[in-house]
Amino acid sequence: MVDTRAVDLVVRTARPSGLVLEPGAGEGALTRALVRQASHVTAYEIDPLLALKLKAGGFDVVRGDFTKARPPREPFAVVGNIPYSITSRIVDWCLRAPTLTSATLLTQREYARKRTGDYGRWSKVTVETWPWFTWHLGATIGRENFRPVPSVDSSILRLERRDTPLLSDTTGWQELVDLGFTGVGGSLRASLKTRHSGVDAALHRAGVNPNTLVGHVHPDQWITLFHCLR
Repeated sequence: MVDTRAVDLVVRTARPSGLVLEPGAGEGALTRALVRQASHVTAYEIDPLLALKLKAGGFDVVRGDFTKARPPREPFAVVGNIPYSITSRIVDWCLRAPTLTSATLLTQREYARKRTGDYGRWSKVTVETWPWFTWHLGATIGRENFRPVPSVDSSILRLERRDTPLLSDTTGWQELVDLGFTGVGGSLRASLKTRHSGVDAALHRAGVNPNTLVGHVHPDQWITLFHCLR
C-alpha cells in the first residue's frame, strides 16, 4: 500500500491493542502504523531482504511463513495486507487459532464479498464458523493504492470471535453443515432429508423456502435449523 489514507483506514478498522501479528509485512507501511497503536507488534515476512529491512527499522520481525507459525498462548489479533494467493490459508490459520480475538485482513474484494454474503450467497466456511465468529465486509480500497497496481480492487475483511458462542456442540454443527453442503438433490431440503426427519417443519421455522439452494440460506437460519433437528 502506498496511500497513507488506506493504511489508516485498515488500522482504524482493526482497532489494534495488545499483541498484534502482521502477516506479509513487506516494506512495513502498515507495520509502522500498527506500532503506534498496539503495545506489541510482530511482523512476519518470508522474503529475506524485506525481513532485514524491517529489522533495520526496529520492528519485531519473524522471517518465515506466517501460516506455519504457532499461535500465541495469549489473546492476540491479526492485521495484514495479505497476498491474494494465500488468502484462504491465512484465514484458515486465523480461524484455527484458539486465542485469536480478531483478524482484519485486506483481501481481494471478490473474496471478501463471498465470505460475508455480499452476493446474497453464503460460503461453507462462513456458515461452519458462524457460531464462533462474525464476518464483516469493510471498506473498498482501490487498486490505485498499491504498487505494483493489481488487476482488482481490495476490501477489508473483518473477523471477530464472539464473546459468547452461539453453540457448544461443535461436532453436531459440523455434521449438519457438511450434510447440507453435499448438494444431494439440489437443495438444502433434499440434503437434510437424507438423514433427518422433521426437515419441512424446521425449514418453516427458520423461514427457508423448501426449494432454496444451500448457498442462499443465511447462517442465522442455519442456527435455527440446528436447534430444530438436533
